[in-house]
Amino acid sequence: MKPLFSHGPVPSYRMLLCAVAAFTLMFADHRLPFMDDVRAQLSTVVAPVQWAVSLPSKGLSWAALVFSDQRALVEENQRLRQQLLTLSHRVQRMANLTAENVRLRELLNAAPRDEVPYITADLLSLDSDPFTQQMVIGRGHRDGVYVGQPVMDASGLVGQVIAVSAYTSRVLMVSDANNAVPVQVNRSGQRFIVQGTGKIDTLSVLNVPATADIKQGDLLTTSGLGGRFPEGYPVAEVTQVDRDDQHSFADVVARPLAQLERSRHFLLLFPSPAAAAVTSELAIEAALSVANGGAVEMPGVLEESRP
Repeated sequence: MKPLFSHGPVPSYRMLLCAVAAFTLMFADHRLPFMDDVRAQLSTVVAPVQWAVSLPSKGLSWAALVFSDQRALVEENQRLRQQLLTLSHRVQRMANLTAENVRLRELLNAAPRDEVPYITADLLSLDSDPFTQQMVIGRGHRDGVYVGQPVMDASGLVGQVIAVSAYTSRVLMVSDANNAVPVQVNRSGQRFIVQGTGKIDTLSVLNVPATADIKQGDLLTTSGLGGRFPEGYPVAEVTQVDRDDQHSFADVVARPLAQLERSRHFLLLFPSPAAAAVTSELAIEAALSVANGGAVEMPGVLEESRP
């Protein structure tokens, strides 16, 4: 087979032609809206290839399960039984708390919270680019998946869908530097923005006043503002809070709760459009309050704004 790039005057023109074609495609992908449809069609074409590539890892997992020794299986069975017992106890307690919450919301004339529908999805591939934190899952628009849809695993928020084809979807993980999630401190209710850092195990909490009620070990959950991520889902745990008397804002670092490096099974949530509309209105009111230079006052929450 003749190499594409060989020595001589003619191959240099081939290289120039390939470079021009590459820059043209990048420009078109960035500027032209119809390229989204082209990308989606190409993703549909390569979906069988992605599925075939994922077969070896699935085969290894199956073989490891088949050839596991009996002792390991017994120990795992005992651990799962203990976990089931613990979760059953929590479910029993949760039923009581749910009933109590319903009664309190009725007293306050608050609208009841609906269950969020979901579908499951399997991991097909992880992006090999070290500067992005993305993955491909085996669900597409034929399953109702849409751009911006929240993705969870068993431990917390994984990210959001950024591209959809017929059979697969691309997910931007919370650790990516281009991803930001509105969160609230579960203990105090204060609201902030969490942004990825490009590291799989590190998130940054933005614009935290030095006087904010946040400390190491605090649980950060989705606040629901913006309407994209439903309220109350775990996102991260605060691991570090650095305060300096000479600065108005603290440096806060958090660890994502989702098992981004290990999870292979995910949930795609379908938040209620009505709930999304309400949280969007709250987000607009909060932004207007901040623009006016004051604190953001919401039910039970006080957020300070940057002067």
